[in-house]
Amino acid sequence: MKNLKKIVSVIMTLALLLSLVAVSHAEDTTVYKIGIIQFAEHGSLDNCREGFIAGLAEQGFVEGVNVEFIIRNAEADTGIAAQIADQFAASCDLICAIATPVAQAAYNAAEDKGIPVIYTAVSDPVAAQLANADGTNPGEVTGTSDALPVEAQLKLIRAIMPDATKIGILHTTSETNSDSTLAEYQALAPTYGFEIVEKGISMGSDIPMALAALLPQVDCTTNLTDNTVVQNLPIVLETSKEAGKPVFGSEIEQVANGCVASEGIEYVELGRQTGRMAAKVLSGEAAASEIPYEIISNSYLYVNEAALADYGLTVPEELVERAISVDAAE
Repeated sequence: MKNLKKIVSVIMTLALLLSLVAVSHAEDTTVYKIGIIQFAEHGSLDNCREGFIAGLAEQGFVEGVNVEFIIRNAEADTGIAAQIADQFAASCDLICAIATPVAQAAYNAAEDKGIPVIYTAVSDPVAAQLANADGTNPGEVTGTSDALPVEAQLKLIRAIMPDATKIGILHTTSETNSDSTLAEYQALAPTYGFEIVEKGISMGSDIPMALAALLPQVDCTTNLTDNTVVQNLPIVLETSKEAGKPVFGSEIEQVANGCVASEGIEYVELGRQTGRMAAKVLSGEAAASEIPYEIISNSYLYVNEAALADYGLTVPEELVERAISVDAAE
């Protein structure tokens, strides 16, 4: 009888161990469904997406192993963004939203369902109502801000164009991210002897007429992280070149595509940091609501030497050492 009890005890122990192994194995093979919604197709947002996926992989969340990505593009249409957001909120474990309009749509769709939303490339999370004024999160939402180094950009323009007085800014009136950055430019420009001349648009088709009115009034233009403008950058560059007015970009991809220079952040790294934040949520280390949003503060000086030469501009000696020359996009 004692032997039988021992045998039963061993069997029960083995069964318990096997069940624990099975549970552990099941946890190891959990596949998280992550919806990535991108507002528009352009270089900086593409870089954010690539960085996000890489940042997750660095933390052990690898596509085809324990992560399934569903990637959708809203084609710069807020209606499409809302539809995609609703689909993701109903079927995904986590949503990554790239750019302000889709971040707002994703949080609106996911808020009541408790699906975490991790955003990136949102210039002003507070203005977009994705963060509270004190920096805390209103719900299961957090991410990274691509707030532009506006003062550094103004210093750059002054250094390259010492005689310039008026800077033009083209912006989409419905993009919250553009509103806050434009306000910062307007506040800081007089310190560097500039006046900001702004022109609002509603959609990409407005750009030619807006530029026709704007360019005769200014010495150059500078881009925001305005999705509609950046998506139509070839038109902006071509029209500006015909008018002899250089365009300053807001990140490396714009410089590669023909803008003369930029003090900008590195969007792949922005995406990587966002991926690391998402990994904390997936691993259970922290809820999205517990992770403060982050601003990437490092800026880099990118220059397109061919574009500068087209306008007879050069990089001042004091900036040459830190200037990163960007080859024109193929």
